[in-house]
Amino acid sequence: MRATVIHAPGDIRVEEVPDAVIQQPTDAVVRVLRSCICGSDLWPYRGEGPTGPSQRIGHEFLGVIEETGSGVGGFASGDLVVAPFAWSDGVCEFCHDGIQTSCPEGGIWGQAGSDGGQGEAVRVPHADGTLVKLPADAASDDRLLTALLALSDVMGTGHHAAVGAGVRPGSTVAVVGDGAVGLCGVLAAKRLGAERIIALGRHQARTDIARSFGATDVVAERGDAAVAAVRELTGGQGAHSVIEAVGTEQSMLTSVKITRDGGTIGYVGVPHGSATGLDLSHMFARNIALRGGVAPARAYLPELLPDVLNGTIDPSPVFDLRVGLDDVAAGYKAMDARTALKVLIAV
Repeated sequence: MRATVIHAPGDIRVEEVPDAVIQQPTDAVVRVLRSCICGSDLWPYRGEGPTGPSQRIGHEFLGVIEETGSGVGGFASGDLVVAPFAWSDGVCEFCHDGIQTSCPEGGIWGQAGSDGGQGEAVRVPHADGTLVKLPADAASDDRLLTALLALSDVMGTGHHAAVGAGVRPGSTVAVVGDGAVGLCGVLAAKRLGAERIIALGRHQARTDIARSFGATDVVAERGDAAVAAVRELTGGQGAHSVIEAVGTEQSMLTSVKITRDGGTIGYVGVPHGSATGLDLSHMFARNIALRGGVAPARAYLPELLPDVLNGTIDPSPVFDLRVGLDDVAAGYKAMDARTALKVLIAV
């Protein structure tokens, strides 16, 4: 089968690799219909994250089950399924607590020894604990299929940030970051009842999506100027909830400064590039809480899936470029150059 392999920074290739096959009774093999490129995939692409020799890449996909192991009871060949970006056994204490990303038997697609999501097929360990079944007729609805793909990562991650930030009906929310996760954070905040949503971003195409997702205000400034703008919009107080969806020192410092006293920051931006430089005494004095981390997308799928199916939320606009598997390298270049927000891969 063909799959995307990263050999070194900037060196993305689609190559022939061994077929995905059942290795354990709890495995399933999924033929991929849709995959995509994540912002976190850009870190190894830019040389800011580890890469192994001929390492698979990609962790977001949905598709059709081709084969199941003898120990799989919840799925059968032909089922349309979506996979969260991490697999998990579904039976350990962490899975029961809704923190599937901490499952001792779990892992993330593309790690050493696993299939990546950007290929023709994927071996799914612990299929019963990992996969979520989708309506069969969704396979013929291109927009819906695209929206459902977002549940593999970015929609669940944006929701995780909103939950961590304590978004509640009537609250004011600020979202730091205009990437796909930040935009899904806007959508999640609107879904949770936020009355005012301030999106921080400088790219009009992205802030236009933010407005369509429910943002009431847009702040294009950065740094201290952004802090001043948010403070002005909130009568000098700041936002009750802040979603941090970037992962840099500057974005975290901005998030702290625009949070209202007694407010909460929900952080999901993958930390990269530098230490945070947070002044804990400043947060202590203002009673600012910090919650978040890697999103347990599997935990949120049962809650978010019905709203995508019935059209209450539609994250599909975050995918603004579509490529075939043979053109994945061009997709990486487009996202790296910020000419694309998020690239959909039609396999």
